[in-house]
Amino acid sequence: MKEQLEQLLADAIGQIKADGVLPADQTVNIQLDRPRDKSHGDFATNLALMLAKPAKSNPRQLAEQIIAAIPQNTLLEKAEIAGPGFINFSIAQDQLKGQLQAMYDSKRMAVAEAENKRTIVIDYSSPNLAKEMHVGHLRSAIIGDATSRVAEFLGHKVIRQNHVGDWGTQFGMLLAHMEQLDNQSAEYELSNLETFYKAAKQRFDDSEEFANRARELVVKLQSGDDYCLRLWNQFIEVSLSHCQEVYDRLGVKLTRDDAMAESAYNDKLPGVIEHLREKQLLVEDQGAQCVFLDEFKGKEGEPLPIIVQKKGGGYLYATTDLAAIEYRQKQLGGDYLMYFVDARQSLHFEQIFTLARKAGFIEGDIRTEHFGFGTVMGRDGKPYKSRDGGVTKLADLLDEAERRALSLLQQKDSDLSEQQQQQIAKVVGISSVKYADLSKNRTSDYIFDWDLMLTFEGNTAPYLLYAYTRVNSIFNRLGDSGFDQGAEFVLNDEREVALANQLVRFNEVVHQVYDKAMPHFLCGYLFDLAGRFSSFYEACPILNQEDLAIRNSRLKLARLTANTLSQGLELLGIPTLEKM
Repeated sequence: MKEQLEQLLADAIGQIKADGVLPADQTVNIQLDRPRDKSHGDFATNLALMLAKPAKSNPRQLAEQIIAAIPQNTLLEKAEIAGPGFINFSIAQDQLKGQLQAMYDSKRMAVAEAENKRTIVIDYSSPNLAKEMHVGHLRSAIIGDATSRVAEFLGHKVIRQNHVGDWGTQFGMLLAHMEQLDNQSAEYELSNLETFYKAAKQRFDDSEEFANRARELVVKLQSGDDYCLRLWNQFIEVSLSHCQEVYDRLGVKLTRDDAMAESAYNDKLPGVIEHLREKQLLVEDQGAQCVFLDEFKGKEGEPLPIIVQKKGGGYLYATTDLAAIEYRQKQLGGDYLMYFVDARQSLHFEQIFTLARKAGFIEGDIRTEHFGFGTVMGRDGKPYKSRDGGVTKLADLLDEAERRALSLLQQKDSDLSEQQQQQIAKVVGISSVKYADLSKNRTSDYIFDWDLMLTFEGNTAPYLLYAYTRVNSIFNRLGDSGFDQGAEFVLNDEREVALANQLVRFNEVVHQVYDKAMPHFLCGYLFDLAGRFSSFYEACPILNQEDLAIRNSRLKLARLTANTLSQGLELLGIPTLEKM
């Protein structure tokens, strides 16, 4: 409906240009918003206010001319001028009913597929394999996953890439520690990577002999020494298994096949340097190979270097990222490269994308974009830590979520068995952690608060999961008697209209999530949908409704609500429950 209305307004603008009201060369950006106050209609625009000056007209007068120029249509019930020149539009109820029926008949809730389908390579999660995944890896994993699900739903080809860190100087330290343990104790200590890392780091700091051996092993590893590669592969295998366990628990779609580690590009890095040299972009600075781009300067105007090779010959993240960009475009066929990485890396990616284009690692109409995100904070306003002040392992966080969810369920009266409670607690606990994150604006920091995320009130996973089971309970009580699914929608009560208007926004919201990589748009939509259904359910009898036409219509609204909640949560990577 929004697209149809935008087209009607575009036609109206064309007409008033033809009439000489607006200069023919005037650029017009049509913007439609959803008014918070439903008395202001279904859509609103400030078009007349924006164009009043070039039209040399009073905004209200121009608004009248725009309305008069809108072609005859069956979409609008009315268009009204409000305030200094806003135009409010109300959609005709026949159109609303038609949209509801289209959603009801569609397995994909009448969500339109993307007009221009892309091959999207999505870089997300990307943990460092030296340690276990921690709370800092949560946002990349679940925001990237939700966006990838939405992109696939819209018909794009999605290729997931988990750019894990498995190379570099720290691995010499870890290999030296493995070397000095016998096989049995090494296997035991590797079961807790965080402990293993701390032990290796302690020995590195305390023993010069150990530190020298670690440095020696790094050189051997990077030169392809068989002994070092065998130790390294053992460590990487354990690390990747730890990561996969976390992904499986989170319901994130990443698999081992999606892991394209830094080491995979190792053989390509000399070629990256040579290519930059051929393009005459390399500058030697204090022994290091650098690129200086005019677009990036420091506070004092000094050029900022992109270091691609250290004085000793080692490579950096920039070198690997350039190799990855070339691989993702030329080998994977990506024409849209999305990166879900901490917002603090924004300058790095701006530099890398600019350099990649100048150097020819990106060719043609390839879109590259870094989608940064804020930090998970504790109640003290600092990055979230464990109780002992250390970094919280993600596996421990999920364990705690499940324990808290089980305790919450056990406090409620229910006929659920202990096994059912434990299974539901897993879904509720992990979904609560995910939803608390996804429901926040991606670009903002947020406070991690167990009490807020595990409540059945407000914009939380427990509230939405319960809302879904509540809708489903209607059909459980209905039993085998069924209802007439071919009946027409009847929208007499204002709560029916409000619910219907919320339902038909689903297509619009899903596309917004993809366009902005902002899952919180979908979270807000689902929360509002659950609230609209609650108001409808309390005011509009369904199973006890004697008028058969109204009863069938309300059952269809309920079924459509359940389907929309289920589809929306699935796009967020959250499973639904039949009972709670």
